[in-house]
Amino acid sequence: MRAVRTTWRRRAAALGATALVAGPVLAVGPAQAQQPTVLRVALVQSIDHLNPFTASFASTAMIGRISWEFLTLASAEDNLPTAGLAEQWSPSPDGLTWTFKIRDTKWSDGTPLTARDAAFTFNRMMSDPAAREANGTFVEQFQSVTATDDRTLTVTLKKPQASMTALDVPIVPEHIWSSVTDMASPETDTVAKVGVGSGPFTITEYQTNQLVKMKANPHYWRGAPKVDELQFVKFDNADAAVNALNNGEVDLINRLTATQFDSLNGKPGITTNKAVGRRYDELLMNPGAQNFDRQPIGDGHPALKDVRVRKAIARAIDPATIIDKVLGGYGEAPGGIVPPMFKTYHYAPGPAEKYTFDLAAANAALDQAGYPKGPDGIRVGPDGRKLEFRFTGHATRDYDQRVVKYVSGWLGEIGIKVIEKLVSDNEVDESTSAGNYDLALSGWGTNPDPDYILAKQTCSVLPATAGSTSSNAFFCDAEYDRLYALQAAEPDIAKRAEYAKQAQARYYDQVPSLVLDYKSALEAYRSDKFSSLTKQPVADGALMEQSGYWSFYGAVPAGEDAAAAGDSGGLPTGAWIAIGAGAVLVVVLVGVMVSRRGKSAGSDDDKE
Repeated sequence: MRAVRTTWRRRAAALGATALVAGPVLAVGPAQAQQPTVLRVALVQSIDHLNPFTASFASTAMIGRISWEFLTLASAEDNLPTAGLAEQWSPSPDGLTWTFKIRDTKWSDGTPLTARDAAFTFNRMMSDPAAREANGTFVEQFQSVTATDDRTLTVTLKKPQASMTALDVPIVPEHIWSSVTDMASPETDTVAKVGVGSGPFTITEYQTNQLVKMKANPHYWRGAPKVDELQFVKFDNADAAVNALNNGEVDLINRLTATQFDSLNGKPGITTNKAVGRRYDELLMNPGAQNFDRQPIGDGHPALKDVRVRKAIARAIDPATIIDKVLGGYGEAPGGIVPPMFKTYHYAPGPAEKYTFDLAAANAALDQAGYPKGPDGIRVGPDGRKLEFRFTGHATRDYDQRVVKYVSGWLGEIGIKVIEKLVSDNEVDESTSAGNYDLALSGWGTNPDPDYILAKQTCSVLPATAGSTSSNAFFCDAEYDRLYALQAAEPDIAKRAEYAKQAQARYYDQVPSLVLDYKSALEAYRSDKFSSLTKQPVADGALMEQSGYWSFYGAVPAGEDAAAAGDSGGLPTGAWIAIGAGAVLVVVLVGVMVSRRGKSAGSDDDKE
């Protein structure tokens, strides 16, 4: 999930560069009699922040879910709510007061975890704009949050909020975070701050944008996992990560291309997983980036403020070709911003509304809108400026590299020149956060509850300043906001679903971004090292980037044999590991299922 976007470079510089050494792989540490069981996970996306208030990329959101428990979370069985830190929860008859009973448990450092930690987390978000960056939409309707005692949390709302059992907010320890005055400070990404948690594993080491290590939390309330340690290793590209999986250097990988997935399918010792995707890919079209005060920011091309231009571009793109040629058939045709995996809230445009691939119709629409072609075949706007659009994408992603080529060709057919700009993940993040883009490839991992992704398109999340925003596409539309507010407050699921679909239909019509596909989650793991990993949902879900932590908590080592686990699991103290494309990184080893459904007062099933 790509959540809020914040400036990454200054924190990375302040934290210092990771030591990289070119040369042979050397083992320099003493052999250990018994190695811990370690699950090594390849990351092909950058690590932006570990600070749970500001972490934005899907990779770090995944790590955050493992580190800090939520009040409730989506179950592994069916994505319905299950108990987290909250054992029980109940609303008042008018829906304006929610009471959560907090379980009796501890933080990983042994400090008692209480309702005051939850109150601190929410109040910090309510009072500090910087703390609202990642998940601030969840507290917009909060009037007050209090801990009436150690076990009771009371949330009072300004108006009813349908997502109260889906608060995707990591609860942090007050005794660690209360001393933080600046959420943008580099200290918020250090182990001293992020190393105390309540989830099944806690962070023990972080090497900037290269490595995150976690060990099992001895105080985790569900009980100890079967894995002693997790290692998240950043790779420069997916090919290097696949090679590492083949060589037994990592145990789990996702975001595979169709070619990579097919090449791994059926290999001895490797199990592949094709899951129903909760992600979508999209083409951002800068509609005129603006801040919260409605002042323009960034340098987007003015022609893209014209919805007729954006609609013409939508008609000039063929998602079927992208799904067939780029995704290898591993994807579904697009519609609204809630994927069909969550069918209750998914919007599928009808024949009259759907953007059907038609280059002739797109050309005619631009002619009619007053954008004639010049002598060189490039269209010119009413202001005399050519329709030359920068197209920003991720240099490390096969998907972006190929889609940019297809889209550039299609747009060339309708008189729009594309200037390709493939850069690093963080450069994409920085330019799109500041509104410094024309077209850009992006994507989101969505939650079972639709509120989070729908809220990302509202006027209320426009940035106070350029460079830090919760807004997905700088979209601000009164009619969309009206429909969003209706779904947000509607307790009846059927009525709420209708409002959610109407909001998506409005977004689709105004097209500040165009969903290109709902890609399948293509993953693989070393089944000779781990006999099973828990999917979410268990029938056909993903192993990584879940709406929970089930695959990591539920991982079962092959044979559950300590010696075998040591042979496969992790790097001995002082070992060296090759990372990405040829660099060698020094790392130090740190240390040595089925979800339980929760019940809220007055209901049978509860969902985050």
